[in-house]
Amino acid sequence: MSPRPSLSGWWRWPLLAALTVLVTAGLAAGDVPSPALFAGLLVATVLALTGLGPARVARPATSGAQAVIGVVIGLLARPDTLAAVAAEWLPVLLISLATLLVSMGSGLLMGLQRGVTPLTGMLAQTAGGASGLVAISRELGGDERTVAVIQYLRVGLVTATMPVVAAVVYGASPGAPAAAVTGPGAPWWVGLAVTALCVGVGVPLGKLARVPAGALLGPMVVALVVSLAGFSFAASVPLPLVDVAYAVIGWQAGLRFTRTALGTVARVLPLATALILGVVALCAGLGLLLSYSTGMTPLEGYLATTPGGVYAVLATAISSGVDVTSVVAVQVLRVILMLLVAPWIARLVGRRLGPGGAA
Repeated sequence: MSPRPSLSGWWRWPLLAALTVLVTAGLAAGDVPSPALFAGLLVATVLALTGLGPARVARPATSGAQAVIGVVIGLLARPDTLAAVAAEWLPVLLISLATLLVSMGSGLLMGLQRGVTPLTGMLAQTAGGASGLVAISRELGGDERTVAVIQYLRVGLVTATMPVVAAVVYGASPGAPAAAVTGPGAPWWVGLAVTALCVGVGVPLGKLARVPAGALLGPMVVALVVSLAGFSFAASVPLPLVDVAYAVIGWQAGLRFTRTALGTVARVLPLATALILGVVALCAGLGLLLSYSTGMTPLEGYLATTPGGVYAVLATAISSGVDVTSVVAVQVLRVILMLLVAPWIARLVGRRLGPGGAA
């Protein structure tokens, strides 16, 4: 392979960063979920295909980004949200596991597509925590390029169809907003301190435990403990830090794109779209089962089991006037279960069916 042209100097990183900031701002204006990750993936892919991008993202940077995303997810689990489903924990747990199995099963079907292995298909289709799965997919043996595109295709489809389904099928209409899930957030410096604590303790803990994707799971578990113990002070990770982490994960996937890889991803999009819509329909059925077994309304059951972004579900729930706390509690539980279980299942699938990666 011929070396990159002499222009491949220091300016590649500022170019990548500047374009990512501009595209992130544009996507955010259009209410695209996780705009920094989308922007990082898009810009890095274009620069990689044109030969203008850096060679790769350094491993410490990707590990740091994984750690930040782990803290973001861990801090979502607050006592008041999980307490909302504690009385009905068994059906909630079983149906949350069922949504994971349905989405993982669809991923194994996607692995029948030429150029996509079962492991990559499973990681691409698993519902919940899209940014977390993209962050750890390469470490688990999957092709993070395919995983990133399919995961955010799922988020986009669910986000676009959720308000329509809620209104047409379940009769949702804008009403008085439900009570806020959390009170006013802590100052940014408290969030930064909590993040530093969770990362500083969680990353060494993950290495010591030798768990899959320890850079993400270690900080996530520490953040879970801190939040559920009531020591997070309602803090969240500062948004600029979250955006940087998302952008780094997008860069990691995008800079590895080649024309062959792009062709593989384009070829699987029709099947991936059909499988995503099938999973959405099956999860809606599980939502009805959840409503019958817990006393939730059918709309609340649908929103609680929808395989989409937590924040998109939150927005729809608030605008519909339903019990936001219960809906978000089930969603958060599924994301946590997924990120705790998926790495172990991925290892099992990788051993039994072969490693991931596109042709």
